[in-house]
Amino acid sequence: MSGYLYKKRQNRTLIKSSHFPYRTRESQKIRNVALIGVGGNVGNTLRRFKRLLTYINREPRLKLLATSTILKNPPFGYLEQADFFNTLILLETPLSAMELLHLLQRIEQHFGRQRLFKNAPRTLDLDIIAFNKEKIKKIPKLIVPHPYYKERESVTAPLRSLKGVKWLKRAL
Repeated sequence: MSGYLYKKRQNRTLIKSSHFPYRTRESQKIRNVALIGVGGNVGNTLRRFKRLLTYINREPRLKLLATSTILKNPPFGYLEQADFFNTLILLETPLSAMELLHLLQRIEQHFGRQRLFKNAPRTLDLDIIAFNKEKIKKIPKLIVPHPYYKERESVTAPLRSLKGVKWLKRAL
């Protein structure tokens, strides 16, 4: 068998290959914690939220740490649409904030998100509310903490239900 290295000692043989033993790359050891706002109001949103959690659990770069309660609330901005369902998820990831933003946008697209106009109805909306204890303001499409989270019941109400994240609440 090519690609294997054999080491014999007495009656034992150690076999090494590119997969055995396996060790994660150093970059994978970097762990960031992100608070993600999740919302939607098109179709069966609650079922989509469950499917989102399944999707996250299968994504190797994301580790689900906690979820909040789900809030049903009226829309803001564009009012001629159905009520929204909103929740928060706490994730651990080796990704940078910008890499996470791009991944979340791909996940939104996977779940049928279309950006028709500001505050439009949507199948799934994923926003980075917080990323570690960082304050990011120099990246045009990414401001962390989310600039309006304190004004939005869709964030503040679910945040009150998250347990074990006092450090995060203080950072916000």
